[in-house]
Amino acid sequence: MKYTIPCLFGLEALVADELRRLDLKNVRAENGRVHCDGGPADIPRLNINLRCGARVLVELASFPAPDFEALFQGVAAIPWEDCIPRDGEFPVKGYSISSQLHSVPACQAIVKKAAAKRLGQAYGCETLPETGDRYQIQFALIKDTAAVYLDTSGDGLYKRGYRAHNNGAPLRETLAAALVLLSRYRGRDPFCDPFCGSGTIPIEAALIAKNRAPGLDRRFAAQKWQSLPAKLWLDAAEEAMDQEFHGQYDIWGGDIDPSAVELSRHNAELAGVDDCVRFEVADAGKFHRDSDYGQLVTNPPYGERLLEKREAEALYRSFGKAARTLPAGWRVLVLSSHTEFERAFGRSAEKKRKLYNGMLKCDAFFYHGGAKTEPDKG
Repeated sequence: MKYTIPCLFGLEALVADELRRLDLKNVRAENGRVHCDGGPADIPRLNINLRCGARVLVELASFPAPDFEALFQGVAAIPWEDCIPRDGEFPVKGYSISSQLHSVPACQAIVKKAAAKRLGQAYGCETLPETGDRYQIQFALIKDTAAVYLDTSGDGLYKRGYRAHNNGAPLRETLAAALVLLSRYRGRDPFCDPFCGSGTIPIEAALIAKNRAPGLDRRFAAQKWQSLPAKLWLDAAEEAMDQEFHGQYDIWGGDIDPSAVELSRHNAELAGVDDCVRFEVADAGKFHRDSDYGQLVTNPPYGERLLEKREAEALYRSFGKAARTLPAGWRVLVLSSHTEFERAFGRSAEKKRKLYNGMLKCDAFFYHGGAKTEPDKG
């Protein structure tokens, strides 16, 4: 079986590393997605274990589709009856990039019609009831080549199940996990987030420190599929739990908003990591740590409107001064979309990495503690 794991732009290498650690074969990355080969048992393993991937798609076919007839015939040739039962619901969604078939609604209609025709012939009925479990069909048309998939995940993998509510613009759990991994945090050092919001970054850090699979506490679309035995899901969950660590961790989140701190504590409890994460009401501009080393990973407010941008810059200045008090053994990673972040922070980043928070283009700025201030030219 061939699998495709879509992901946020900039996270492809991290997802590819995850797949290799899960012993998936023929791993290959391209913009916004990573491919691999595996067996049916890897559907639950991937869904339960992946931290940075968006969802797990089974590739059913790939073929040239320069026109609607080619698209129809290619989809109709797929043995849909092998995976979708007579009463299965099979909605269709997809996208088209640099292809002659650029109308996505028209392509959706063709894919749906072709799949319905094949299933109708297989089950001997003109109208399919679609009253059963969902089998989400996805397609990608790129440069006149169509790829057709079944989505095994249902809700995106960023929905871990521990964040029922958020305060303001949320950072997706998959991106939060990626930031923690990029900081090279593995559970041994102190870990801090002085702008914790709803607690996503410290919670993902705790899951990584404990090596706890992020999908253990949620359900997936393919768990209802008749073609996938329930034992595979039980085996994958058991395998994941056997690999958990149990130790003492120094993970801290702070926020100036008491309601955010209370929400963070609630989310940590839902995630099962409240025993190893501390949340406190704290001012990021007064952040200080005495330990010689550690990781600081944070996602401060960006400021989307002009007045908010000025407020964000003032916040970056005070936080930058506080961050410069950290010993040289600290590593600092800040995610921001603000174009003047480095100037306001008071230092040029030692390294930058382009990432996307949803559709918002951001940069991850990497620093070490103890660096000198650069003059603010603004």
